[in-house]
Amino acid sequence: MTALRMAFNELRRITSGRLPRLAVLALALVPLLYASLYLYANKDPYANLDQVPAALVVEDKGATASDGTTLDAGKEVADELLNGKRFKWERVDAEKAEKGVRDGTYTFALTLPEDFSRSLLSSADFTPRQGVITLTTNDANNYLGSTIANQVVAEVRRSVSVKVGAEAADKLLLGFSTIRQKTAEAADGATRLATAQQQALDGSRKLADGLTPLSDGAAQLSSGLQQLSTSTKDLPVKSQQLADGAKQVADGNETAATTAEQYAAKAQSLVDGLAKVDGDIAAKLRALGFTEEQVQQVTGALGEARKPVDDANAKVQGAAGDLRKLANGARQVSDGAATLAASTPALTDAITKLNAGAGQLSTGLVTAKDGATQLAEGEQQLLDGTNQLKDGLTSGVNEIPNPDDPTRESTANTIGDPVNVQGVSQTSAGSYGAGLAPFFLGLATWIGAFVLFLLLKPLSRRGLAAGQSALRVALGGWLPGVALGVAQVVVMYSVVTLVVDIRPVHPVTTLAFLLLTSATFVAVLHALNALLGAVGKFVGLVLLILQLVSAGGTFPWQTIPMALYPLHYGLPMGYAVDGLRHLMYGGELGGVGRDALILLCYLVGALALSTFAAYKQRVWTPSRLKPELVL
Repeated sequence: MTALRMAFNELRRITSGRLPRLAVLALALVPLLYASLYLYANKDPYANLDQVPAALVVEDKGATASDGTTLDAGKEVADELLNGKRFKWERVDAEKAEKGVRDGTYTFALTLPEDFSRSLLSSADFTPRQGVITLTTNDANNYLGSTIANQVVAEVRRSVSVKVGAEAADKLLLGFSTIRQKTAEAADGATRLATAQQQALDGSRKLADGLTPLSDGAAQLSSGLQQLSTSTKDLPVKSQQLADGAKQVADGNETAATTAEQYAAKAQSLVDGLAKVDGDIAAKLRALGFTEEQVQQVTGALGEARKPVDDANAKVQGAAGDLRKLANGARQVSDGAATLAASTPALTDAITKLNAGAGQLSTGLVTAKDGATQLAEGEQQLLDGTNQLKDGLTSGVNEIPNPDDPTRESTANTIGDPVNVQGVSQTSAGSYGAGLAPFFLGLATWIGAFVLFLLLKPLSRRGLAAGQSALRVALGGWLPGVALGVAQVVVMYSVVTLVVDIRPVHPVTTLAFLLLTSATFVAVLHALNALLGAVGKFVGLVLLILQLVSAGGTFPWQTIPMALYPLHYGLPMGYAVDGLRHLMYGGELGGVGRDALILLCYLVGALALSTFAAYKQRVWTPSRLKPELVL
């Protein structure tokens, strides 16, 4: 009896009758129910998040910035959430939100506090504080719902941070433009200041140059005044002597003038008397009968006779007048000398003080000249510093950014959101369900193989009783499971790809790999049942549990505790999941050959164990005739 014959007999045995046929059909549909229904239910859960109830509490009252602009961040966030339709948002008050999360009406609640906008603007007033978004969750409602809510809040936080950061950066860049403008104005002012400093330096140098001859002249003046002071120290005594002498001369001149005036008066009286005599003689002659011509002759002769007297009188009168003038002039000289004598002490004191002042002036001018020289040196240093300031401001203006409006807006947006994640996906599952498909297809294949041996007998008793070779008996028991496993895989794969619409990149190769996986899992479970009997079924269930946690079907297998690493490397499902991922998502196929080779090794090893079990069961023992445990 060949192995195929034994396999055919086993299949005929389990399909003889209506109920057995239904049982076989049920066995063929077990992987379908497990894999396809789970993948259908979880194909894209994120697409239905708009059915998850969530409470939104907006208490923010807005705020006004220092420049007069208003910010209502709470309303903006609320509008973004409500329009995004990521969840079934409902705007409620804080009390209703808290109660709703507690009793399960809402999966979570998001609260924007009263000072949310003020907090976002606080940095502008140098009183920075963070805006707080309160997320209220209750894991009793749903743990993953809370996890997703955390992601949503993180996205809201990032969105608000980007907007606030972009606005702050825009103001910063606008400030740069203002700083550039003011710096340019400062550079112009520094240029004008440098020009004025140059003029001041030139003036200081001219002042220093002008003070040199002035200082020399002051020194000469001081020397001359010193000589003058020395020369005039006896002037008061001499002027007093001069005044005394002038007074004596004036007194003498006054006496002479008075005497001369007296003589002049007498001479004038004499002349006047002679004139009267002439008149009397003329009158007497007229009276005596002289003619007028004779009278005139006589008076003319008398006139000629008295002419010397008149001349002497004129000289006396002139001398008296001259003496009076001399006396008056001498008196004036005497008075002036007296005044000079009285003023000379003050003059000499003034000359002494002037001399002292000239000395101080000379000393001060020397000091002023030195100060002017130092001032010129200081002005030079100030001019050098001003030129450095001018050059620094001029060069600094070109280093201060002055972007135009589009550039400033683009730069502000980049500063607010400096990192843009550019996803480069070498392979893509496409959906959440497709991402889990390799794990659940492999898991369903193991479960399908497991349930087969609830109905199939691992080894043919007829073959054992007929003394068939152990390998033939083992193959005869394995092949029915392979045939039913093929049916399971084909049905499951067809529904997953055509109905659930999870399309592998390499569909034919994926189906072939699933068939190899099914044949391997059937061989493993066949060997456990053939070698251990009822205990083998329990071991198969334990292996299922161990592979659930170590195959890396959901999280990367490296995230499991290190103590479970040997399970990942030592059990076949991890290799089945890895191969299916590469085939379904289109990854590098080099690892698929390794995974297939390892599964083939498991298959061959399992068949070797089945052969060993068949060899042992050729001998009947009491435990086989009456087993302690029957499943």
